[in-house]
Amino acid sequence: MANTHESLLDKVVALVPSIEGAAPLAEMMPPLPEPPQADPDMQLVLDALTALGGKPIETLSPAEAREQPTPADAVKRVLQERGQFPATAQVSSKEISLPGGPLGNIPAHVYAPAGEGPFPIILYFHGGGFVLADSKTYEASILALAQGVRAIVVAVDYHLAPEHPFPIQPDEAFAAYQWLRQHAGELNGDHQRIAVAGESAGGNLAVVTSLMARDKDVPLPIHQLLIYPLVNNDTQNASYTDNAHAKPLNAAMMQWFFQHDSQATEADSAYALPDKATSLKALPPTTLITAEIDPLYEEGRAFAERLQQDGVPVSYRHFDGVTHEFFGMADVVAKAREAQVFAIGELRKAFAGNGKIH
Repeated sequence: MANTHESLLDKVVALVPSIEGAAPLAEMMPPLPEPPQADPDMQLVLDALTALGGKPIETLSPAEAREQPTPADAVKRVLQERGQFPATAQVSSKEISLPGGPLGNIPAHVYAPAGEGPFPIILYFHGGGFVLADSKTYEASILALAQGVRAIVVAVDYHLAPEHPFPIQPDEAFAAYQWLRQHAGELNGDHQRIAVAGESAGGNLAVVTSLMARDKDVPLPIHQLLIYPLVNNDTQNASYTDNAHAKPLNAAMMQWFFQHDSQATEADSAYALPDKATSLKALPPTTLITAEIDPLYEEGRAFAERLQQDGVPVSYRHFDGVTHEFFGMADVVAKAREAQVFAIGELRKAFAGNGKIH
């Protein structure tokens, strides 16, 4: 009897494509929308990224993905084609190791503006879905903040997944914050004026650092700068649909990051996904930036609203016509410069409220 059913089913399936006028099932499905139109200067970067010939991240292993060209490489290509060079910053840099992490020392880079100090400090976490990149990949953002705010930026090269699964990244982020509170003076910094900042996965770590400080009764950062932060694992919202095929970040890539990063599987942990926190009360005043061509814009906007509802002062800006990763592209993309000016202004106000900015 089972064989009879299988035979009948096979005949029905075989008949479906032959029905006159019927389209294949794939064609009958509604197509996913194209991503929003990029501004012309943003499109130049996207075209340059395509020209660099990278493979789709979601088809690669983490090791292979780490070798692919980045949006930062695309900006350099645009500048080279124009015969231009990145804007220079009057900022020095050095490598350090921060003790006290769950794996021992935590690599970091310190960027310091010219002058006497002591300077306010920005503890910065790079993006890359917890799987890719390092602080050098995001150096354009870091230099802009160090020079514009006239602050020391300590950029943490936290250990990456999947080799180092959750909770290594948040534990390293918080360990770096605790070390800075105790040793800021060794960097010519002011331990009473520390802000946290990050892009994408780094924005996640910035919020988590604040949450851990609040929960452990450690003095909080005085401000948090969250640039298109990854705070949730809801892949069914409008921005995922709108940007299913976007570049440089799309829905398939986010699924790939979630596959390789155990943060996303810790669905009930606010230290993995901050939007899962029962309360966001008492977190530091926040500057939050989102981009239109980005699967993460909807969760970023909703997170800004949650912060406000829980009594946290929020300065929020959404930028149309630009993509995930746009913030560090000020040498080429006009709205990146606008976003940097906005973020720098908010950080300067936060630091000015807690003492003199040099």
